[in-house]
Amino acid sequence: MKPTLLLYPAGDIAAAKKLFAVLLGTEPYADAPYYVGFRVDDLEIGLAGTQSAGAVAYWDVDDLEGRLQELLDAGWQAEQAITPVGGGMRVATVKDANGNVVGLRSVSGV
Repeated sequence: MKPTLLLYPAGDIAAAKKLFAVLLGTEPYADAPYYVGFRVDDLEIGLAGTQSAGAVAYWDVDDLEGRLQELLDAGWQAEQAITPVGGGMRVATVKDANGNVVGLRSVSGV
């Protein structure tokens, strides 16, 4: 298992898009006012107008509810409840005792 999306908060998505295009050496494959996505090998790098304090790595899971509950039972704290984000995709985030945030993303859209 490995992260498949690295999401950076961007208050000014247009400015961030220009900077990340230079950094990554490629143009975005997705370019909307609320989300810009780049593909680098098998990792998606996204820019979104989120309020996160830093980048969040998202892990694809088949059973979003089950995996989220597993992490909560293990001591992770809920950060963002399961939220639809478009295209049948749903996400949730949790944080550890140090405030580090980890994201889960449904791949099945169920």
